[in-house]
Order: sequence, then C-alpha cells, then structure tokens
Amino acid sequence: MVITPGISDLPYRVQVDGTKFFTLIAEEITWELVDGIFIQAWGYNGSTPGPTIRVFPGDPICIRVINRLPEKTSVHWHGLIVPNAMDGVPPIEPSPFIEPGHYFDYHFTIKNPPGTYMYHSHVNVAVQDNAGLLGGFIVEDPSKQNLPQHKDYLCLLQEWAVHQLPWGTLTKGTYPLNFKKPEFNFFTMNGKCYPSTKSFPVNFGDTVKIRFGNIQMHHHPIHLHGHQFHVVGADGFPIARHTQIAKNTILVASGETWDIEFLANNPGIWPLHCHMPHHVTNNGAPGVGGMFTTVNYG
Repeated sequence: MVITPGISDLPYRVQVDGTKFFTLIAEEITWELVDGIFIQAWGYNGSTPGPTIRVFPGDPICIRVINRLPEKTSVHWHGLIVPNAMDGVPPIEPSPFIEPGHYFDYHFTIKNPPGTYMYHSHVNVAVQDNAGLLGGFIVEDPSKQNLPQHKDYLCLLQEWAVHQLPWGTLTKGTYPLNFKKPEFNFFTMNGKCYPSTKSFPVNFGDTVKIRFGNIQMHHHPIHLHGHQFHVVGADGFPIARHTQIAKNTILVASGETWDIEFLANNPGIWPLHCHMPHHVTNNGAPGVGGMFTTVNYG
C-alpha cells in the first residue's frame, strides 16, 4: 500500500453498482510551508498537494469535483486513460468548465496498469497549478498489498513564488503568492519545506519504493545518499527488470513521475533532496531547507 507522508488519502464510498465515489473540493486554503511561514494557496480538501487517490485496475470510479474557488476550474487525470469528455481540458475537449459554486462528476474505469499518476487543474494553469491544485493518483498493485518488509512512499514536488518576503529572510506571517513574475523561493516535498518535511521511515532489510511526481515548472534532480537505487517505473509504467538502470540521482522533470526502489541495507539517517542548491534553502536563508528530507532507519 502506498503512503504519502504528511498527506491523507481521499476516502470513498462504494455505490450500489460497485462504483467507488470520491469527493474532491477545490478551495482557497491557508497553508503552512515551514515554521510560521504561511501562504494563501489553492488546494483540494484543505491541503496541497491534495489527498492521494488510491484505486485498483478495473475499478469503476466517480470523482465529484466541487468548485469553491473564485473562478472556473477543471481536473485533468494526468497519464490516465479516460474518455475524452472526462479528461478535464476545456474548451479544447468536450469536457466542461466547473463554474464557481458548481460541481462535475468525472466517471471512468481504471484501464491503466498499477503505477504512479497525478491529477491537477487544467484551467488557467499558470495560476491554478502554481497555487497548489494538484495531487497524487495511485493505481495499486493487488499482488503487492501488505507485503512484509516492503515500504512504498509517494513524494510530490512543488515550488512556490511567495510574495512580499525579502530574499534571505524568514519573517513569520501569511503571504500571497506571485503569479505575474513567479520567482520561486520555497520548494516542498508533499507540501512542506525542510525541516517540516516528513521523513521516510524504513527498517533494515526492507525493500523501499519511492515514487516521485512533478506537475509544476522546475525540474528537480533528486539525490539519495548512502544507497544505489534501481529505476523501476516511469510515468506509471513498470520498467522490465532486465532493462532497469542503477542510479543515485533521478531527474524528475515537469509532468513526469518516476519510481525508484532500493534495499535498505545501510543503517543511518540519509538525506534525500533536490540537488539544485537554490532548491534546498528556504527563501535563501542560511541552513538546510526546501526540497529536502531523510530516509530514517528504525
């Protein structure tokens, strides 16, 4: 079972016909990036990233998206095979805008293989995606549920152009985001900057999978200390074992998901972080920050 540290799963109820019914609410939120630095963001169900949607191959699903934003929106199911009218890119497709105060029910059956996918707004994306309207979408593998000594984590990467906060300072407060000239100064994993990021706990001997997803503008070379990993999935699709490559840094470009896997055989507290120097600070202030977390042995 996939866990998104710091982010909840989206609950569902099973309808009479077997459809899994989810409710996703797009809304304005106040979100804490790190230690008293809050932003006026947009998210789903009170968080950014939004809650993780977890399903299985063949599931019939309905996701009701309720719009509580001040402008119209939509949701695109990034990488998923869906009917054209459900793909969420108006007015290019026969998929509707969701006006403020209204909702739309996205109906489709899961046809993708088990893997890592995403969802995000596809209306006014320079504002809505950069304001936080995104989340993870996991198609679970039925054969890999509750395996012993197996950890499976999702890590979503984001960047933020926090307005009115002078470079190099960390004055606590609540700040708007800048969309006209987005000079990104905060970088997050699952919505938090280090040291507020959640670690990835492991035990010696675990097989550990970490799934990375990126919707926003920057590319992020994510580096793991103390271990070599194999690249086992790309954009939701598994990579055959005989073609997997071993690495310790994976570039997660905008719009991509990558799955890595390694054996937890080197105890310690090991950094896992973006290798762009600017991206591991909080607004350029001294010390470690930003897109940085740790793999912690228990």
